[in-house]
Amino acid sequence: MKPLALVVLLLLMMTPVVRAAADVVPLPADKQAFGTARSAASPVWFTLGHQGLSEIFHPDLSTPATRETRLLVDGKPGQARTEPADDRSLTFRQHLRGDGWRAEITYVTDPLRAAVLADVRLTAQRPVRLSIDHVPMKGGSSLASTLPTEPVRRAHGTFAVGFGEGVAQAALDRGFDVVAREYARGWHTYLDGLKWPKSADRRLYDMSVMVLAATEDKANAGASIASPSFPWAFGFDRELAPELGPYALVWPRDLYHVSTAMIAAGDRAFAQRSLDFMLREQQQPDGHLPQNTRVDGTPVWTKVQLDQTAAPLLLAWHLDQRDKSTVDALRRSADFLLSYPNAPFSEQERWENQDGYSPATIASVVAGLVCFADLVQRNGENADRYLAAADAWQRQVEGWTATRTGPYEPKPYYLRVTKDGKPDQGTRYNLGDNNPTDIDQRAVVDPSFLELVRLGVKRADDPVVRNTVRVVDRQLKEQGYWHRFTQDGYGETADGRPWNINWPTPTRTYGRLWPLLSGERGEYELLAGDRASAAQRLREIAATANSGLMLPEQVWNGRGTTSATPLAWTHAQYVRLAWSLDRGTPVERPAVVVRRYLG
Repeated sequence: MKPLALVVLLLLMMTPVVRAAADVVPLPADKQAFGTARSAASPVWFTLGHQGLSEIFHPDLSTPATRETRLLVDGKPGQARTEPADDRSLTFRQHLRGDGWRAEITYVTDPLRAAVLADVRLTAQRPVRLSIDHVPMKGGSSLASTLPTEPVRRAHGTFAVGFGEGVAQAALDRGFDVVAREYARGWHTYLDGLKWPKSADRRLYDMSVMVLAATEDKANAGASIASPSFPWAFGFDRELAPELGPYALVWPRDLYHVSTAMIAAGDRAFAQRSLDFMLREQQQPDGHLPQNTRVDGTPVWTKVQLDQTAAPLLLAWHLDQRDKSTVDALRRSADFLLSYPNAPFSEQERWENQDGYSPATIASVVAGLVCFADLVQRNGENADRYLAAADAWQRQVEGWTATRTGPYEPKPYYLRVTKDGKPDQGTRYNLGDNNPTDIDQRAVVDPSFLELVRLGVKRADDPVVRNTVRVVDRQLKEQGYWHRFTQDGYGETADGRPWNINWPTPTRTYGRLWPLLSGERGEYELLAGDRASAAQRLREIAATANSGLMLPEQVWNGRGTTSATPLAWTHAQYVRLAWSLDRGTPVERPAVVVRRYLG
């Protein structure tokens, strides 16, 4: 057996930062795996695509440093199938096949340094030559490190991608087996310190928790990105996304969902770091949290979404964080909610391309204010003005967002948003995302209204809630899953081309089905007394996992699309619903809100 000893060295003496000048397009966003060491001494994360390593992130999770690193056999890549090599660590193996050859490559990172290692075993029916094709993000040139082997039929060896002088060689010098055992031990130790729910598939549950833990940046505690991927135009349209798109950023909403899942899983420290990041790094001087930030807290998109400003109020309550520093920061956010013009009107609701009165946003801010009031009251402070606003908005949510004159039955039912707080008027607006015409606001529904139930603002058996469930199922349920809202355009074209909003000519795109909405529906069904259906929702989410056990943002015909994969929010929803099933009630539901409005 011939040895294969390949080293890909990136001699990056300075921090690599990919800006608008980058001229390399990322690979498709449906990643087959995502991995990193538990150790903070290893600030490097890898993703796997369909032919080998896709983007590697370094020195942080907002910075993709490489595009791809592939094994070539006679100058050509193979097609890969990915699987976990160890169910209890983020160790992955790819089985590659090409013309007369096959290979297995196992991937880990060195817990001691910024290096990715790949162990290669190859057999061929004829003598073949092996090489490594390596493409950094910066500069666009392919840095192929040939270890032109003599023609071989069998080979076994390791190659490494390292950041910093001598890093790759130092990782190789330790030996793959030593590094892989240490890498796996870090994840085993982490999982050993947590609990797991009986309702979940153990393999997918453990993978979900590890993926969530891996989305936290190592230099910026508490900064958890939405996804290590760059779907569609966010990967190639530099006008739309100068820094390779928003998914490798920190969104307060996603961070909240991930944190509540981690609390349920037993990792409260993760959630505490997240809350600190929200309040110390993301919160702006006026108290609001921006749409998203880099992992260092630098705002990128700056629209105001009131539900994201409410997120730390809710998370602090779950953590019972009421020390003076935290409460002072939370007060700035609560005061912002009260002072925002026409609140709870929001510049953007949670799907981020419409302003207006949203039942989901209103649920978040009402629950957030009640939770904050509880914290300060238990500190001996007066919270009357926060409770007065919350009570008023809770009473008015139907008047602002539930229509009695819309086109669907039964009525009244909640709308996605109203532009004017007048749900019985046929106010028209454009849905964006390549929708060609305006639409009557009364014709647009969205499963997100269930936030009202999950957060304790309305009862599961409330007549308007039950009406809207029926309307949403008729309008948005397909193939066993749900669309985000009526005529959602955030997805691929009918023939599978990528979403973009800067087409030379208008091109219709179609938002597909979101597995995370099945999790939200399951939480509602638990509250409605239908545990069997809630358990089915958990199985439906699990069915969307790819062979590497990554859960996607969107699915179609039972498979993930080229949307963001893995999506942290989807993994978080799987974890949270599993624990909710075990406990018989949604674990995220704040009891103080339930007591106030539901008795």
